[in-house]
Amino acid sequence: MSSQLISSSPTITEIPTPKLHSRSHTLSQRTQIPLHVYKHPAAILLELSTSIKEVYQILPHIIKSNLYTEHLFQTKLLSLFCNHGCIAEAARVFEPIQDKPEVLYYTLLKGYAKYSSLHEALLFFVRMKVDNVKPVVYNFTYLLKVCGDKGELRRGKEIHGQLIKNGFSSNVFAMTGVVNLYAKCRQIEEAYKMFDRMPERDLVSWNTIISGFAQNGLAKLALGLVVKMQEEGQRPDSVTLVSILPSVADMGLVKIGRSIHGYVLRAGFEGLVNVNTALVDMYSKCRYIGIGRLIFDGMKQRTMVSWNSMIDGYVRSGYAEEAMAIFEKLLDEGVEPTDVTIMGAARACADLGDLDRGMFVHKLSDKLKLATNVSVMNSLISMYSKCKRVDLAVDIFKKLPGKTLVSWNAMILGFAQNGCVNDALNYFYEMHSRNMRPDTFTMVSVIPALAELSVTRQAKWIHGFCIRSCLDDDIFVMTALVDMYAKCGAIHTARKLFDRMNERHVTTWNAMIDGYGTHGLGKAGLELFNEMQKGVVKPNDVTFLSVLSACSHAGMVEEGLSYFTSMKRDYGIEPGMDHYGAMVDLLGRAGRLNEAWNFIRKMPIEPGINVYGAMLGACKIHKNVELGEKAANKLFALNPDEGGYHVLLANIYATASMWGEVAKVRTTMKKKGLQKTPGCSVVELRNEVHSFYSGTTNHPQSKKIYAYLEELGNKIKAAGYVPDTSSIHDVEDDIKEQLNSTHSERLAIAFGLLNTSQGTPIHIRKNLRVCGDCHTATKYISLVTGREIIVRDMQRFHHFKNGTCSCGDYW
Repeated sequence: MSSQLISSSPTITEIPTPKLHSRSHTLSQRTQIPLHVYKHPAAILLELSTSIKEVYQILPHIIKSNLYTEHLFQTKLLSLFCNHGCIAEAARVFEPIQDKPEVLYYTLLKGYAKYSSLHEALLFFVRMKVDNVKPVVYNFTYLLKVCGDKGELRRGKEIHGQLIKNGFSSNVFAMTGVVNLYAKCRQIEEAYKMFDRMPERDLVSWNTIISGFAQNGLAKLALGLVVKMQEEGQRPDSVTLVSILPSVADMGLVKIGRSIHGYVLRAGFEGLVNVNTALVDMYSKCRYIGIGRLIFDGMKQRTMVSWNSMIDGYVRSGYAEEAMAIFEKLLDEGVEPTDVTIMGAARACADLGDLDRGMFVHKLSDKLKLATNVSVMNSLISMYSKCKRVDLAVDIFKKLPGKTLVSWNAMILGFAQNGCVNDALNYFYEMHSRNMRPDTFTMVSVIPALAELSVTRQAKWIHGFCIRSCLDDDIFVMTALVDMYAKCGAIHTARKLFDRMNERHVTTWNAMIDGYGTHGLGKAGLELFNEMQKGVVKPNDVTFLSVLSACSHAGMVEEGLSYFTSMKRDYGIEPGMDHYGAMVDLLGRAGRLNEAWNFIRKMPIEPGINVYGAMLGACKIHKNVELGEKAANKLFALNPDEGGYHVLLANIYATASMWGEVAKVRTTMKKKGLQKTPGCSVVELRNEVHSFYSGTTNHPQSKKIYAYLEELGNKIKAAGYVPDTSSIHDVEDDIKEQLNSTHSERLAIAFGLLNTSQGTPIHIRKNLRVCGDCHTATKYISLVTGREIIVRDMQRFHHFKNGTCSCGDYW
């Protein structure tokens, strides 16, 4: 505070009181109480008391000695009770006092403001007026602070009015409290008006308005005020720096952050814990986690905020293992974690998929009695969901009292991430039935779940829901809708939404390009990518993965090779395992198998499952036994428990009529207990999902379906269809045809044709790649029935119409 502020503000010594209670600083002159009172041991102990426990130990001696009626003891007791939050006890001391000094009113008002409710504080303030006690400036600042902290703008304005009425409108201390009130009540324009009208401003005033702008998300304006305060001759202190550094972090202005760091060193603030903690947080959020760690390691003292900032910084930067190392170091040093620490550790475990350590964090939260802390439980729900234990997440959710929207969102997203689509939708419907309004996060969790169902009717319903909820202008919701329509087969609707968007995020472009790719519209996808390159949104690693996949699905090999080179050369993006897998798929599908194998051998990183999986799939398409065996052996070593790779190798052998090798593969599978993932196809009809497995007869319409399939078989043969049974052996030819004709997608197609009217497209979703024979048969079925059939398999969309497929038989 400035010297002017101190001299102009009323002090306790200026307040008129009865002569019995003079305000001299000398103990013997403070009251006219007999000298023996001051020499009493209880008086000395009370004067030295620092805790409420000590006060309670002395109190019996005061009562026994009949000293509790003396003003010295009453004043000291009242002050001690107020300072320790024992307001009821303070009031019991206050009420019996005769000729109460005004200082006691001020002390008790401060206690009410700090430890009781705002209502109680205001009632006592009114009592002061009734008792003709003239308020001092500090009375108003106490009340303004509590109004700001509780967001009580209306009451705060009333206090502001009383402050003006009592002549404090030009008092720096009082008006700083007013600025703080409006800033905390998110009335930042009003706060600045009050600040601008102040005849003089001290460092605290500047810090208050700077902090107000920063906390209201106006980071640039906050930085501008720091410049302005220096222009007006005020030198920033540690409070200024701690207020402004979060704004620097939010904007990612690491250059300004470094300048502030330099100022910290020049001003001698490097030993302050709060400043160092703010620097750690700033560097971490600006992705300079190494510098943040250096500052953290150099701190002689650390608060819990320091530890939490470091853990959060590592998690944000993608270094979850390092975050857990800091967490474990904290525990080793005997520091007790807070709820924020637990949430940071839970996020780290979630990112690592580390269930064991996640369960340890959960047990620790129980030990810390955080089971009713909604934020902590929400983080644990997310952690268990990412660790593939959505059942444990459900247990927490069901037991959680006071569920918030974040709780519902975490649970819905957890179901969606674990493929529990129906559960995600059911929880969304239940949340809505409880009149809980969904937000952007809710919708971007539930829309992808609907996309997995690939049902256009439900896609339209959720789109309408977004419009009714006024969320259709949100960039992330719209991006999710674009992706959903693309995955539901409505690629043209997806493009219409894309074109209507006023603003597009990189994920928006990625969703649309990927949509074109999965629909076999590689040329349209590349045209869109070229348009993206001309704009301000820069492609990322996911963009290039979508582009490469689009090239692969469309057979655009040279273009794919060019884009693969460009991603590192022109954009500095290092290819990841998925990019290498896409390149092997691109070359392999095109039949350039030797080139694909050489590409794998020259990879700068160890090839993963997806790379060899793409190679094996290409060998199956092009019937290459030698390279197929090499790829399969690599896959068996990397993932020995997956039966699908054994089946693919067996099919390659079968196509080459190597039946002895087929038998060996099947024997190996039998010994290891490996099984092929059963093919399953789903079709939605009148709000009901119907699932079909190959050769099953458990559907209520099975007899009609099989009879209709036989009829269809005769019609498509007459139209030119020739069954491909090359991968089946040890049975008669008619049995081979029968086995092929009862694949899950054909059962689903037959059901759809039987139960929908002419002109209605049939939408089928299959969990595996469509086999060659079914692909050919479906083309003929679309021809003889005149119906459009849309099949989404595990890799792409096939639009069958008038005897042709959108993939051009390239898949």
